Amino acid sequence: MSKSLKRVRAALEAAGMDAKIEETPLARTAADAAAAIGCEIDQIAKSIIFRGDTSGAAILFITAGGNTVDAAKAAQIAGEPLGKADASLIRAQTGFAIGGVSPVGHINPVTAFFDPALLNFDRIWAAAGTPHHVFGAKPQDIFRISNAEAADFTS
Repeated sequence: MSKSLKRVRAALEAAGMDAKIEETPLARTAADAAAAIGCEIDQIAKSIIFRGDTSGAAILFITAGGNTVDAAKAAQIAGEPLGKADASLIRAQTGFAIGGVSPVGHINPVTAFFDPALLNFDRIWAAAGTPHHVFGAKPQDIFRISNAEAADFTS
């Protein structure tokens, strides 16, 4: 089991969640994950990382799979201009590789924002630290343990 997957499992257990982690053929994109799980694309909680241009920090936007993060709204909510986060920043600040970034289990705390559209479902699915693993949970639980702030940042 990868270190990333172990961190996600530990974060879920520490939060008292009995979320089942499932292996999929591929879950690198929301469409891949939805097809593998057999759910609606908006039930996939995408973890999108931007780099704060002022802070240099990774900033996480957890959004419904069919939604797109609006860069202008996201920057306003984050309180600083945002740029593209490269693979090394994402790995250094979250501990995850692109395609497997989970909303929980980061190696460093990150500022996070949560798409309220995810709260419309009984169950959502998120990356569990690898491009081949996802976990399902109540959206309220992922919102709670991600320490995210609900915000409108999609277009």
